[in-house]
Amino acid sequence: MSEKKKNEETPLVLPPLEFSSLVLPFFTQGLILLEQIEEDKEKTEDKNLDLAKRLIELLDLLKEKTKGNLKTDEEQFIDSSLHQLKLAYMEKAKIIKL
Repeated sequence: MSEKKKNEETPLVLPPLEFSSLVLPFFTQGLILLEQIEEDKEKTEDKNLDLAKRLIELLDLLKEKTKGNLKTDEEQFIDSSLHQLKLAYMEKAKIIKL
């Protein structure tokens, strides 16, 4: 760790506040739970599936509640995120084989 004083540290740079900022954490966590992204392997597979399903349901709810209020690119982003998560979920739950 550097010897900089606290008041000399680089300030935290936050990304712009956009619709994708709301969707991306759910999407990323879903990918982790469905083992599409490497993360901690301590969780049980059933628990991962249950949590992934809940995240998908939350994104579906968000999509429903924002219907008609999203820009085209925002709608495409949530649609493609949901599509990818649902396919990964169905494959992991052995509903389909890809």
